[in-house]
Amino acid sequence: MVADPAIHHDAHGEAIEPAIQSRVLRIGRPAQRWFHHALLLTGGNLHLARSEGPATVTAPAVAFFPPSAEDTITVAAGSRGYLIGVSPEIIGEAIGEHAESTALRVFSAGFSVTEALEPTSLREMIPLFEGALAELAMETRTSRMVVSAYMRLILMTVWRLQRSPAAEERQASAGAILQRFRQSVEIGFRRHRSIADYAAELGITTDRLHAICQRTLSRSPIELVHDRLVQEAKQRLERSARDVQEISYSLGFRDPGNFSHFFKRKTGLSPARYRALAIKRTSDAAIQTSSDYHDWP
Repeated sequence: MVADPAIHHDAHGEAIEPAIQSRVLRIGRPAQRWFHHALLLTGGNLHLARSEGPATVTAPAVAFFPPSAEDTITVAAGSRGYLIGVSPEIIGEAIGEHAESTALRVFSAGFSVTEALEPTSLREMIPLFEGALAELAMETRTSRMVVSAYMRLILMTVWRLQRSPAAEERQASAGAILQRFRQSVEIGFRRHRSIADYAAELGITTDRLHAICQRTLSRSPIELVHDRLVQEAKQRLERSARDVQEISYSLGFRDPGNFSHFFKRKTGLSPARYRALAIKRTSDAAIQTSSDYHDWP
């Protein structure tokens, strides 16, 4: 077999081994900055920070994501899995010109995560990732053709998972969880409940709730709760004659100063200033007035 000495400029891979502390993988820097990455998480969880928005991945899960500047992966302590990155050229070779190629080309350009993998799917993918890592570890004997072949198999497997009935069922389940979360927020946002309380009520982990919210709405659960709280504050400032202190207490803030700080941090205006501008109605551009709950988020 003829080895490709330049393959390590176009591909890299590593096994994610359990550690006692979290660690950060900076995959958004040269030369990996332009790589496509495939991730198989067999245990634990990790947080992926991307310029397009963050995501939390909980095992067992597989993810595929295109290049993104300044990407970082924060791997939680005790997590394990596999990470493989390849250049656009190798992705092009892996996709090739076949019946599925057009669909794969579109799929590879987007971000994809499949969680709650069935044991059979996990058993199918582990040898693919381990095979690709073993090939990349050969140093002087690594074959570009073999690496491309493994990437084709990984890409096809992930793509099929996304189109499977089980994936559609998981998506429907995520939608139901999100709807229940919205209902719980509507009932409890004035009590300043913790996200752990919401997750426990829904019967899921906080990581799972975070992942659903991020993937569906590109917002974290706490951001969504704060959005609802700000929306209610805006409505009361616009439509109520009560002073800021009374509104603060009615929204569950023990200290009106904390409410003012929170509101200004979220809107850029103090409650009093927001109310003054709302009364004057100087222009729609001056402030963003409140909306009804059915528009949230």
